[in-house]
Amino acid sequence: MKTRDRILQASLHLFNEQGERAVTTNHIAAHLGMSPGNLYYHFRNKQQIIAELVAAYEANVEGYLQVPQGRPLDLQDKANYLESISQGLWQYRFLLRDLEHLVSADPDMAERYRQFSRRCLHSGQAIYQGLIDAGVLCARRANPEVLALNSWLLMNSWVSFLCTTVLEADQTELTPAMLRRGVYQVLAQEMGLLTEQARPAVEALLAEYYLPLPWQAFDKAHVTATLM
Repeated sequence: MKTRDRILQASLHLFNEQGERAVTTNHIAAHLGMSPGNLYYHFRNKQQIIAELVAAYEANVEGYLQVPQGRPLDLQDKANYLESISQGLWQYRFLLRDLEHLVSADPDMAERYRQFSRRCLHSGQAIYQGLIDAGVLCARRANPEVLALNSWLLMNSWVSFLCTTVLEADQTELTPAMLRRGVYQVLAQEMGLLTEQARPAVEALLAEYYLPLPWQAFDKAHVTATLM
């Protein structure tokens, strides 16, 4: 692996594990066992590293938010979208945890991310329209623009929600299952919009992504104990 790619890989790992604000270029260099000067040969500063990781995230998302050409969408496409979203949330969780801070520090990146978000909303709308055309969602009740916007808002705020509401004071680590629950929330908003023929398959997908939130598990245990 090239040194530049090793730096990006290590930075992504450290940002995800410790948070971007807690990691300096010296931390990254030490993690790789290289001198800070060697790192600066490839990247002028931490902001340049962040910008490249954000660009990689954008390319990742736009790579899977595509409507298939020459055939209608089907439920397997839907499952593939959901799994790609789940993996992307986990792989780039540092970015979604502190998105506003990161883009506000770099006007060029902020403008690029703004255009990226708008393209994603357009792609999401096309995907939801494809699901309507394929008979997965009911044409009379489903609004592709609203669904795309709600899904985008949910996915971009889910990591922040986990950090501020779900994690306890002594917890710092997110888990892949916590991120998958965000995908469940996207699916859940569609339940009243499904056609009858699609409902069994989508309900099976819901079960794959469900994770009880901590207070839900507590409430269930509390109710059980009270009834005994």
